[in-house]
Amino acid sequence: MARVTVEDCIDKVDNRFELVLLAGHRARQISQGAAITIDRDNDKNPVVALREIADETLSPEDLKEDLIHSLQKHVEVDEPEAEAPALPTEAGEETIIAADESEDNIAFDRMSEDDLLAGIEGLVAPEKSDDF
Repeated sequence: MARVTVEDCIDKVDNRFELVLLAGHRARQISQGAAITIDRDNDKNPVVALREIADETLSPEDLKEDLIHSLQKHVEVDEPEAEAPALPTEAGEETIIAADESEDNIAFDRMSEDDLLAGIEGLVAPEKSDDF
């Protein structure tokens, strides 16, 4: 393939903007040392990335997933919730208390408005310095 164009790749990735994002991400991967899947033919990294997408040597879905993972700062891991303790009742039955109903939990919204205002008034302003 002597010259690659967007039209060569648009049937692989429907959205032109997404194609540019994927090709740019792949070009950055190549510049960071990732192995290329086609012959370079003295082409620059963005052209090689577009040629890889056009020749379908890379899956656009895999590139998209990799791009998403590279942009994520914090990945949430689903952890199983702790089981609530069972409390015995008068009839011998056990009652399960939800975790947010237990007395161990600290509640931050139990301060009255007057207590909050008194606490704010008691704060001391920081000293002014030339650093700011």
